[in-house]
Amino acid sequence: MHDFNHVESLYWVFTQLCNDKCDHCYNLSGPHGARMTIEECDAILDNLPDRIDRLILSGGEPLAERKLLYHILDRARARYGNLTQLMLQTNGDLLTGEILDTLIEKGVTRFDVASIDRYHKAAGAHLEKLKQLFDSRGVNGDEKEPLVRKESYLHSYPLSWGYWGSTEDMWLGGNWARGRALRKNIWKRDPEHNFCAIHSGGIGFLNGSEGIPQEISIQLWKINPCCPGTKDPIGDARKEKIADILERISENPVFKKIDLGDPFSMGESIGIPESYARKRCGELGNVCLWCDEFFTKHYDIKSLSARDTQNLNQA
Repeated sequence: MHDFNHVESLYWVFTQLCNDKCDHCYNLSGPHGARMTIEECDAILDNLPDRIDRLILSGGEPLAERKLLYHILDRARARYGNLTQLMLQTNGDLLTGEILDTLIEKGVTRFDVASIDRYHKAAGAHLEKLKQLFDSRGVNGDEKEPLVRKESYLHSYPLSWGYWGSTEDMWLGGNWARGRALRKNIWKRDPEHNFCAIHSGGIGFLNGSEGIPQEISIQLWKINPCCPGTKDPIGDARKEKIADILERISENPVFKKIDLGDPFSMGESIGIPESYARKRCGELGNVCLWCDEFFTKHYDIKSLSARDTQNLNQA
């Protein structure tokens, strides 16, 4: 039986406050983005699993809420010590030598600059400056790609940094039909593109997958099986232990299919065949939009029960 008090990877967007307002942003981060209080963050920290191999803190822009970020880092290190790798995802715009020193002192061992693309206002122009800054503190830059492989993601170096950004095919730009990307009409129209089956999608969120760590996503307080997030969260991290939430849905046939990276079959247990799901995905143009429709029209996450599917057109 799986021990959900041990999670290999946890991705936590603890703020949607950001110094930028990118067209492709899936969670509507910006200068007026949603935020949480220290008390809410403390409640979430209390509800985290007893063991986490890596904790990724993201936003928004985490450095736009440094006081809250530092508080989270202090509490995480006090609870987990050196057994949890603390990772920070940032656009790099606000990073200085003094801030970098503080982050290292508070236990961050991996920095990912997720802004080297055409969507961000700096568009990668600050990359050389960041390289010099990281080099000056002995932060290794050899492993530039996101740490998505199990064999590389944990303590590959005592300190390391990498960089990446959105492309037309991957990550936020031209991919997730969410947030500002949906409003700005720059989401990926490819019904055969199954983001659920790759890292940061739903695959392995319960049990892990070959080469991919078990990873869950918390958007502010909303617990999700993936970064884009289901239409409604699977739980509220402020109010319930994450391990209990994962245990509750672990044998649910819908979420077992998501764990396998197969959103096209997630409705089979309630009478929705894969053929219908693929048909609707083709009409909607994106697997995330099919997921939204499924949880809006056919399945209620809160009650873990089917909605009315009598009028379902299975043609």
